Amino acid sequence: MISVSEARQFISNYTGRSSVVTLPLVEAAGLTLAADIFSPVDVPFFHQSAMDGYAFCYQHWQQQPLSVTAHIPAGSWHTQQLAAQQAARIYTGAALPIGADTVVMQEKTQLAGQLLHITDEQLQQGSNVRPRGSEIGKGALALHAGTYLNAAAIGFLANLGIACVPVHRKLKVSIIVTGNELLQPGNSISHGQVYESNSFMLTAALQNLPVIQLATQYVQDDVPATISAIQAALLYSDMVLLTGGVSAGDYDYVAAAMQACGVQQVFHKIKQKPGKPLLFGQKAHQLLFGLPGNPASVLTCFYEYVLPAIEAMTGQPHRRVQQVQRRLSDTVYKKAGLTHFMKAVCDDVQVTVSQAQESYRLSSFATVNCLLVMEDEATCYEKGELVNVHVLPTTI
Repeated sequence: MISVSEARQFISNYTGRSSVVTLPLVEAAGLTLAADIFSPVDVPFFHQSAMDGYAFCYQHWQQQPLSVTAHIPAGSWHTQQLAAQQAARIYTGAALPIGADTVVMQEKTQLAGQLLHITDEQLQQGSNVRPRGSEIGKGALALHAGTYLNAAAIGFLANLGIACVPVHRKLKVSIIVTGNELLQPGNSISHGQVYESNSFMLTAALQNLPVIQLATQYVQDDVPATISAIQAALLYSDMVLLTGGVSAGDYDYVAAAMQACGVQQVFHKIKQKPGKPLLFGQKAHQLLFGLPGNPASVLTCFYEYVLPAIEAMTGQPHRRVQQVQRRLSDTVYKKAGLTHFMKAVCDDVQVTVSQAQESYRLSSFATVNCLLVMEDEATCYEKGELVNVHVLPTTI
């Protein structure tokens, strides 16, 4: 068996980046830029009014009434130059006419016929004007490679007139569920059977990640069937997630099946609880995770190993599982030898370990928001002690 830190390092060593594709902006949302993006234009592209009001030349104003000679709504272009002592009615977002450098908001004016009286005592030259290129200048770096394309980033790129961007493509992920005892929800259960939940849980976890989930396969505890399923998944997948069949029982065939498919076994079994039987393999650029069968073990290993691998392969700049420290609300004990990931609830100050830590129990997992990490040789964490906590993402 290897340690948790060794397992993380092995996975990192075998994790490459997904290839680069160019996608329309909307399809690129949630992905990561694969190259620096430079602005092709000045934004704004012209001196722009920031208010509904009146545009004029501040230097020629001289505190005298101005003659309103033009009307400029957004989207239009007034080609005639304003003369001294002239003003133009202008609206938010419209281009300033030639000769104007200031806008007074309409609430601080009085209009008598076509004569404009300005009543804004705080007005300065350049007020209420967005200068050309004040957002970004042509040729300037807009977003650097590795930027996560959230809604604001997509909007910013659209504002530059950019329609498509290079990104690290989504991963193709397959799920294989093994087990003779498994029954799909919705069917009548018989003695000795259990409802299959791992595929539903993993599918839900993958939905908000940069992945394309391929077919889920269900196989019996049978070597040829498991080999066939792995071979089918490897035809199209970047990552394959298998559940069950990785322990040391007479019906645990996943390790042998992976080997028969030409998969290099990188490691099998980690000094941790839950999730001790975790199996990790690699073939070319493809990664395979043999997850335990117990649901809490599956989800723990997903958060601790699979999710970081997905983030690394797709170039995601942030980590969804956040590592923080909190004060322990009560003393916690365990045996030495294994790192424990304990289901818990934390706030900004403290962390409380939940009941029902067994690997088959999901009810407690459904109501927690973090995992308390107890290192392998630790046997006791005292009440009030500062401990390491992995805060789980709310959307996965």
